[in-house]
Amino acid sequence: MKKNIKQIADRYAKIVEWSNEDGCYIGRVPALSYGGVHGSDRAAVFSEICQVAEEVVELMLADGRKLPNPEQKKYSGKFVLRIDPGLHEALALKAEERGSSLNAVASAALRSGLAVVT
Repeated sequence: MKKNIKQIADRYAKIVEWSNEDGCYIGRVPALSYGGVHGSDRAAVFSEICQVAEEVVELMLADGRKLPNPEQKKYSGKFVLRIDPGLHEALALKAEERGSSLNAVASAALRSGLAVVT
């Protein structure tokens, strides 16, 4: 049963973001809308919010309540991004240097930057 609870809880989006106001990371599961957790270590906050999601799912099922649908947002792969003209130029020059498209270079830069953030 615990494995099943974890699989169900894993379907829900978890958000961990820095709060300048609170001076710490805040973790939440919007679809379950049960408060949140906070702390100074991003990974620890994520781990804790995952545990909270599992506990909420387990409690709701034990109480016979219907679970909310996990958000299944579809992404088109397109968005508008405004950047500094100098950065735009640098990306365009890098694309030209590589014989690649601006889109491919920007996507690769975002992907590698996201790996550093997560």
